[in-house]
Amino acid sequence: MDVSEFNYELPEELIAQDPLEDRSASRLLVLHRESGEREHRHFRDILEYLRKGDCLVINDTKVIPARLIGAKEGTGAKIEVLLLTRKEDNIWETLVKPGKKCRIGTVISFGDGLLRGKVVGQTEDGNRFIQFFYEGIFEEILDQLGQMPLPPYIRHQLKDKNRYQTVYAEHEGSAAAPTAGLHFTKELLEEIRSAGVDIVHVTLHVGLGTFRPVKEKDILKHHMHSEYYIVTQEAADRINLAKAAGGRIICVGTTSCRTLESAADEHGILHAKSDWTNIFIYPGYRFKILDCLITNFHLPESTLVMLVSALAGREQILAAYEEAVRERYRFFSFGDAMFIC
Repeated sequence: MDVSEFNYELPEELIAQDPLEDRSASRLLVLHRESGEREHRHFRDILEYLRKGDCLVINDTKVIPARLIGAKEGTGAKIEVLLLTRKEDNIWETLVKPGKKCRIGTVISFGDGLLRGKVVGQTEDGNRFIQFFYEGIFEEILDQLGQMPLPPYIRHQLKDKNRYQTVYAEHEGSAAAPTAGLHFTKELLEEIRSAGVDIVHVTLHVGLGTFRPVKEKDILKHHMHSEYYIVTQEAADRINLAKAAGGRIICVGTTSCRTLESAADEHGILHAKSDWTNIFIYPGYRFKILDCLITNFHLPESTLVMLVSALAGREQILAAYEEAVRERYRFFSFGDAMFIC
């Protein structure tokens, strides 16, 4: 399967640079898989497409302000550090720029020494392991010094960090937001609950690999990044119960989808589990749990376009994307949404 089969033309001006003031005011393209029918609505209309007995699955991960700007001790050279994965003993796997200035042993100072980091190792692909030294609580220092790690196609920092968090963000650990969830307000979620839809939390900590392009011409040679997920026993029981009763399992975002599909067995039963997943979903994949998906519009030739193509068919997805371009939808993290049902 050739990566070029998942390409589409996107004018740069359609890449949303800022979130809307009202989260639920985004547009919503509803794609009915069986008929191919497409509807143009607003996100707050999602309630009309949900039924009593359905189960809405949301990813309650919280983005940490993982982008740090520091200075190399001894030379004062500017170093940018992006926190990727927390290890033990205050060590993080990080992405550093410029890498050539960060050999093992390099010490970097952040916030005039409020936080210091020493490069203690390196991965095969050039990421650095940095051990941090500080007084107090790391998360509080990070909140003071760090910036939100926005995707590379967003060209400025946010005025309000919370607009890159879902309203239900709870468990810190992500380097990127599960952006389909950004459209929900607390009020809309309460309306959905009142309509008899069960809302279940799972956790998947989103890594920056979500923005990594597929560089292999043959997508089957692509190596997926790993992300840590948690499905509690309560979540598994409620999702299994809803499915057994004939309710639809509706995932909010590809991260929720990947979590459920990783924790399910071949019989379509979801299990309580916490583990790392590098599941790669592309056309030909048979979904074990998911019935419908709420998602944003994804980058051309990305693994996420491949995932939604596995659900609705490549040709149908590309036709919907082309229509969204014609209708001037907003794309990517702060853009509009699709409901694939």
